[in-house]
Amino acid sequence: MTIFLTLTSLMLLACAALLFWQVIEQRRMIGRMLASENISETARDPELILTLRVRDPIALAKRESRTGRVLADRLPVMARKMVYQEVMKELERELEEREIDVDMHIEYR
Repeated sequence: MTIFLTLTSLMLLACAALLFWQVIEQRRMIGRMLASENISETARDPELILTLRVRDPIALAKRESRTGRVLADRLPVMARKMVYQEVMKELERELEEREIDVDMHIEYR
């Protein structure tokens, strides 16, 4: 029984050594690839940002509110701005109900 446990321990040790060697080789390969692409290893990962675009804010304003119907034809820029503000408020309410912490702002492009 002692011989069996010793042989099993030696086999597990050999497997662990092989896996450790593979990890070291992968790190070396990644380092060479980063060096060849001129990318530093300390570069930050890109930040993920969600962008929302209302496809037809004028039609939405006309459909959803009485003042939207009036403003959409006469002041389309203001109607668009109000639609985005209202969408942002509704999203913020929904996310607060689900206890999801977010930073929201409107970005003009």
